[in-house]
Amino acid sequence: MNKPLVSAVLAVALAGAALPAFAQSKGDWTLGFGVHQVNPKSDNGKLANGALALDIDSDVKPTVTFEYFLRDNLGLEVLAALPFKHDIEIKGLGRVGSTKHLPPTFTLQYHFNGQGKVSPFLGAGINYTTFFSEDTRGALAGSKLKLEDSWGLAAHAGLDFKVSERGAVRVDVRWMDIDSDVKLDGVKLGQAKIDPLVYGAAYVLKF
Repeated sequence: MNKPLVSAVLAVALAGAALPAFAQSKGDWTLGFGVHQVNPKSDNGKLANGALALDIDSDVKPTVTFEYFLRDNLGLEVLAALPFKHDIEIKGLGRVGSTKHLPPTFTLQYHFNGQGKVSPFLGAGINYTTFFSEDTRGALAGSKLKLEDSWGLAAHAGLDFKVSERGAVRVDVRWMDIDSDVKLDGVKLGQAKIDPLVYGAAYVLKF
C-alpha cells in the first residue's frame, strides 16, 4: 500500500473515533477503504479458433466499498475502484497489448456474529466490467484492439476484525465471472475468460 493511501486510511480511522457507536442493524451502513489485487485465472481463453492462447496479468489498485444494511446482519454492498490495468500476452508472441477496466460489483451479503470481535461474512451478487484504453504493440502493433464490456455473477467472503466500536480491519476474497469478446480491427477473434480471484484488505467504518 502506498504512503498517500496509508495516510488516508489512518485519517479516516481517526475521524471515525468521533462518531457514535452502532450495531450492525437495519438502516446502518459502512464505508470501507482498502486495496485489492485482481488475479485473472491461469487459462484466459484462446483466439483465432484456438490458435492463440491468451495470458492476462494481475494488478493492484485502491478500492472503496459502501454497504447498506437492509435488515440486521444483511447488507447490500457496492464495490468501486481506481482503474485496473492488465498487460495482455499471446503465448509464443509475447506482450501484444494492454487494457484498463473498472469492475463495479453489487453484492448481497450476510454477516455472522455481527456483534463479535471477529465477524465472517458471505455474499453473492452481480458484476459489471467495462474495458477501455486498450492499446497494441509487438505482433499486433498498429491494429485496433477492443474488449467488450461484461456482465457476470460474483461471490464474496471475508472476515471483519473489530478494532473499535466504529471500525474494523477487513480481509476478503472475491470471485467474478468476467468474459469479454475480443475484437481486432472490428473483427471478433474470440473471448477472453478472465474470471479473477480478487484479494484485498481494508479499513471499514461503521455508521
